[in-house]
Amino acid sequence: MIKINIIPSGKNKGYTLICVMALLLLMHFTAYSQEPPPRPIAIYVNPAQGLIFGAFFHGPSGGSVIIYPDGSRSVTGSVVQANLGFPFSSAIFEIDANPGTLIAIMNGPDVNLSGSGGGTLSLHIGTASTGTPFVATATSPARTQVRIGGTLTVGNMLANPAGSYSGMFSVTFIQE
Repeated sequence: MIKINIIPSGKNKGYTLICVMALLLLMHFTAYSQEPPPRPIAIYVNPAQGLIFGAFFHGPSGGSVIIYPDGSRSVTGSVVQANLGFPFSSAIFEIDANPGTLIAIMNGPDVNLSGSGGGTLSLHIGTASTGTPFVATATSPARTQVRIGGTLTVGNMLANPAGSYSGMFSVTFIQE
């Protein structure tokens, strides 16, 4: 409890009263800030589609096959793209998070893909279509879509015989 004694003193009477009233008003002033986000903050990731490199031919010296986040493909070195009806595509992840959630992407290490006829190919995970970090924009049940590309390093025919290559890679989505 605050006790205030007001003593009138001639011509400063009005000034003292105004100061006391202002002080009382400020003491009862309540400030409000932004409401805290719901707890716990959770993000859910659905791996909707894997990273697919399609069909290609070795060259004498090898090279690389690159899938970009937009789903386009290019090759380097002596690798030749083949359009044999096999699709190619970036990996697609669907993110379910509160709109405005800041999310960072951390790619896992390079991985080796095993071939059906022997041999291995090295896979380097590329960049994401959203960049990192990014802000989730979709309101549930809609999802924010993230596309991630990669680079496949291809050796010569002896090191990487023809066949189907497969493996797993990791990508971590971190709510910041």
